[in-house]
Amino acid sequence: MAFPDFDNSPAERPPDDPEHSPHNAAERSGAATRSTWVSVGVNLALSAAQLVVGVLAASQALVSDGIHSLSDLVADFVVLFASHHSKKDADLDHPYGHQRFETAASLVLGLLLLAVGLGMLWSAAKKLESPETIQTVHIAALWVAGFALLAKELLFRYMLRVAKRLKSSLLVANAWHARSDAASSLVVGLGIIGNLMGYPMLDPVAALIVGFMVARMGWGFGWNALHDLMDRAVDEQEVQAIRQTLTQTPGVSGVHDVRTRKMGDMIVVDAHIEVDATISVEAGHDIAVEAGQRVMQRHRVLNVMTHVDPWHRPDRDHTVDSLGHFST
Repeated sequence: MAFPDFDNSPAERPPDDPEHSPHNAAERSGAATRSTWVSVGVNLALSAAQLVVGVLAASQALVSDGIHSLSDLVADFVVLFASHHSKKDADLDHPYGHQRFETAASLVLGLLLLAVGLGMLWSAAKKLESPETIQTVHIAALWVAGFALLAKELLFRYMLRVAKRLKSSLLVANAWHARSDAASSLVVGLGIIGNLMGYPMLDPVAALIVGFMVARMGWGFGWNALHDLMDRAVDEQEVQAIRQTLTQTPGVSGVHDVRTRKMGDMIVVDAHIEVDATISVEAGHDIAVEAGQRVMQRHRVLNVMTHVDPWHRPDRDHTVDSLGHFST
């Protein structure tokens, strides 16, 4: 599965490398598809094993983890669908392309996980209301939980490596989802151990914790995707990197009003550049074109709209205060 700018820490987000050109659409789509099919295979095997053994071994925690893996499987197909459609070329109805299919997929995934998590919370709470119905878990459930923990951690490391190489927020989100799956399997394992040691309520308690983790992640994915669909800007560090590229363009004397908005994993930029007021319109246009091309070559930017202002001259867009600063 896969989705944006999510709860991954800033250190793990795909970096904006000014010296490295982004992969083309075909490379990104191919790698995303391959990694997602790996996730499909892992989640298919795990969900089957967890659900079957969980029922036979009387472990609600393991069944909950199996449902979690099953939701991952559904999410993987959502990602494959989004990856297919997001690589379509721009058209009259979508002049900036279809990259926001990925963001929409993140929103769908978030809602799916939220619903699954709330269902798991309800089921575990009903079990805790009737502690006399809680059975002793079979040892086989612990072996399956341990295997699931190892498989999900390895899947996380593989998917995060691919996501960082492609600078894909969708795949980063999917990778961190796999890490959360590993954490949930750890909780399930601890709950099963507690049950085997004579504390039967720890199994549904583990199921309750897993349900909370899934619901929280679903809320995070959905909330972030919703903000991205509302044209949220990229973080300030990335804006400053884009501003620096514009400023370093020959002929650009100043830069202001740099605005960004996300378009899937790409960025759309609007910026005002200041050039010598005495040069020709043609020369100013050439400088603006060069500045836009540099930004698109060095950053994950899809389109740059530049507005040319005269340097150190008042214009109709701005006024200049007593310190010489432009203000709108």
